[in-house]
Amino acid sequence: MQFKALALSLAVAFAVPLIAATASSPAAGTGYFNRAPQLVNPEKAPIYAATRAGQRIVAVGDYGLINWSDDGKVFRQASVPTRTPLTSVFFIDERRGWAVGHDGTVIGSSDGGETWQMLREKHGQDQVLMSVWFENAEHGLAVGQFGLALETRDGGKTWAERTLVDGEAGERHLLQLVPGDKGLLFVAAEAGTILRSEDAGAHWAAVQTDNKGSFWTGAGLADGSLLMAGMRGHVYRSTDRGLHWHEVASGTQQSLTGIVQRGDGSIRLVGLGGASLSSKDGGQHFELATRPDRAGMTAISRSTAGEVVFTASGQLLKE
Repeated sequence: MQFKALALSLAVAFAVPLIAATASSPAAGTGYFNRAPQLVNPEKAPIYAATRAGQRIVAVGDYGLINWSDDGKVFRQASVPTRTPLTSVFFIDERRGWAVGHDGTVIGSSDGGETWQMLREKHGQDQVLMSVWFENAEHGLAVGQFGLALETRDGGKTWAERTLVDGEAGERHLLQLVPGDKGLLFVAAEAGTILRSEDAGAHWAAVQTDNKGSFWTGAGLADGSLLMAGMRGHVYRSTDRGLHWHEVASGTQQSLTGIVQRGDGSIRLVGLGGASLSSKDGGQHFELATRPDRAGMTAISRSTAGEVVFTASGQLLKE
């Protein structure tokens, strides 16, 4: 089962209390069900991805929910024009950002994630977007299941479908866009496939690793090396700009969902079953710690107060 599908299935258990926690009841004719519900406790919302907008953390999740925080402690809920599950969020600076999700949905923000505008949606079509990335304020890519790839050159106002690579590799689930340096861009994909571009997404080639599972997350590190991680605890590392990859022992079979590199260069990966990996040598070796509560962690981001971790049942208040 792919990670996002697992996360969404977990979120079903929280659907009733989540909607019951809204601050007000819908009024007839208000378009209430075209907007994310307003929550009394947004920190308990199911979250699937998080990123930085300057120093601010912006996190997205089920029911179109988007939360933001300037200190990593107190989160506020954004105004969002959809209840579609959101799976990815990306900001190019402290103001401009985009989020994507089910139904081919793309929304944009120009105020640091406090309010959002609908840019694209395809209700009734089987389009599940899993990741979004922008090179600059105009050029961006979004990828998703069954090889779905969209490109914009006008800041997200219009999107065109494109094929990244031909053949079977181009039809696989595309799960995470991972930028490197000097124009490098990767897509973490299913069945151990990594798509690689040297020119910010203009041209692509498929790199097949010996991993049999899917890659769910990745990161370009400060020293130019690269990490990919995903199902069953597999972690792969590259030191030649993504041309070749070798596996690094993780010490866990729990699937891994998020990566951050700290200011001191150390690395942390989090995942399901409470798995938390740390490395002090650029990802060459990892030490495993497991949370006693076995919390299934879905996303991690850094704030001025430290790292903030999210799950399908909300923000982890104790780290």
